[in-house]
Amino acid sequence: MTIIDNGVYVGGARVATPDSLDQTYEAMAACGGMAWIGMFRPDAAEMASLAAEFSLHELAVEDAIKAHQRPKMERYDDVLFTVLRPARYLDAEEAVEFGELHIFTGKNFVITIRHAETPGLASTRSRLEDDPDLLAQGPEAVLYAIMDQVVDDYLPVASGLENDIDEIEDQLFAGDPNVSRRIYQLSREVILFQRAIHPLRETLVLLKGGFKKYGVNVELQRYLRDVEDHVESLTAKADSFRQLLQNALTVDGTLTANRQNEASAAQNEQVKKISSWAAILFAPSFVAGIYGMNFHTMPELAWPWGYPFAIGLMLLVGTVMYLIFKKKTWL
Repeated sequence: MTIIDNGVYVGGARVATPDSLDQTYEAMAACGGMAWIGMFRPDAAEMASLAAEFSLHELAVEDAIKAHQRPKMERYDDVLFTVLRPARYLDAEEAVEFGELHIFTGKNFVITIRHAETPGLASTRSRLEDDPDLLAQGPEAVLYAIMDQVVDDYLPVASGLENDIDEIEDQLFAGDPNVSRRIYQLSREVILFQRAIHPLRETLVLLKGGFKKYGVNVELQRYLRDVEDHVESLTAKADSFRQLLQNALTVDGTLTANRQNEASAAQNEQVKKISSWAAILFAPSFVAGIYGMNFHTMPELAWPWGYPFAIGLMLLVGTVMYLIFKKKTWL
């Protein structure tokens, strides 16, 4: 059975905890009130039962079964179909783990469908059951409370991303060779985070547009505005994270180029020194090579000062070349 928690509420208090969908329908027929059915990856038969009982649109039912939906809100007559992407930050992996939560809300029912192990909605249900006045406002109160939890759970994600971005700034100027890969990976996580947050703004606008038409309680309207404020703050943070990472990538490219230029310049200096000493040592070798050819007829071969002259010439040429290279700062 994929039912995680199932309750029928009257006046904000739980009056029944059915074990099956059929028992839920019977309890609603007997007591009235609102049903809140929490499910985990229901199969096609269970969704067909829910669709028949609560007049769920076939397109929304198909989405709920297949999952892998983007965050959105769609209205089918009097039924709202909402898709949210709950998230948590895995600090060790520096990755954002996303779940998928589908919510059907009608006049007297809420159906929540999870497609990931975490996060659960037990805390949200407990919070509402501890506040009967809020729960008595009906399905709208449940929807807003779920959205509030999802948005609140985004806050630790934003903090985790922010901490890692701060660490990247330190890595940049420490010359860490792995920083480029880390920037790319975090950029990907930030983009996924943005994709989960940005659609919430449109969702909240749609909800606000129905306040007057559906007579939403004033307290719930304030509740929603608080959620909207959090969404705006998180959206701004996520956008700033992406900009910071883009800037970090630019700085990393500049620093890498500078380090390569410095390494190339240092290498050029070494080449200059090696070439200079090679030229200095080549001059005596050249003179010695000339006089070592052992031809019978050569100038200075029989000259008594020929050897001192050759040695002196070697030293002179070497000294002159050393002074030239020194002046050019090659040595």
